[in-house]
Amino acid sequence: MRRIEMFKQAMNEKRALKVISGINNIDLERVEMIVSSAIEAKATAVDIAAKQEVIELSQRLISESNSDIMLMVSSIVPMELANAVNMMNIEAIELGNFDAMYREGLSMTSSQIISLVEETLSLIQERRSEILFSVTIPGMLPISEQISLARKLEEMHIDLIQTEGYVSQEMMNIDLEGSRMWLNRAELTISNTLELSRNVELPIMTSSNINTITAPFAFAAGASVIGCGSCINRLESKISMLGVISNLVEIANRNGIMMSSLRESRMMSSMEMTSLV
Repeated sequence: MRRIEMFKQAMNEKRALKVISGINNIDLERVEMIVSSAIEAKATAVDIAAKQEVIELSQRLISESNSDIMLMVSSIVPMELANAVNMMNIEAIELGNFDAMYREGLSMTSSQIISLVEETLSLIQERRSEILFSVTIPGMLPISEQISLARKLEEMHIDLIQTEGYVSQEMMNIDLEGSRMWLNRAELTISNTLELSRNVELPIMTSSNINTITAPFAFAAGASVIGCGSCINRLESKISMLGVISNLVEIANRNGIMMSSLRESRMMSSMEMTSLV
């Protein structure tokens, strides 16, 4: 079974975990630590920057370990995504995330997202059927616009949408106590997940400060995948990274078991009702 098919299976069973190395992380030593930790802890996928040297390193690590982990490449530049697919045989791409833009005071509108998606699709059209294409829904958009954008992406047959918890630059500059701002980001992305899951059929990946505390809430809100980066990237040792990712894998697997039990229970109830008719 191809890695992409294994990821889709985990996604459908609501037990997928994507470890995020970072859209701008081109520090090869850090990338190797994060990717190798994700491999050893048996994460479902790892998300890296769309840079040739980063992709080559990650592909080598996955090949040498004979891992089932799916490699996803992220960028907001369609040509970078297309090059990853057409020239480096990447099978999963992500348009997003937009944190780097927010830090520069920039924003992204729904029409701009659609335009970038259309451009990317045109560049990978010969391999589209083989590729998993994920798109980040900008968290700075009002929820009604997020829903509208998600519905348009669904019509365009995008495979997966990713949520984010947007915090303004002003909020980032405020010296808040402890981790309050980061908890706010998690609350926002989980809230966005809940609303989107009620309005579209697309699988949802919940990202932005998802960690071992907030991950169960993300799954409860309707996530099929959790994307975890900051809780891993800030760690300084591989042992620490392995510990956190392993805990996240366990949380994701528990959710998969719970969802499977719920499906079986509903199926049994349906069969019992049918037999009574």
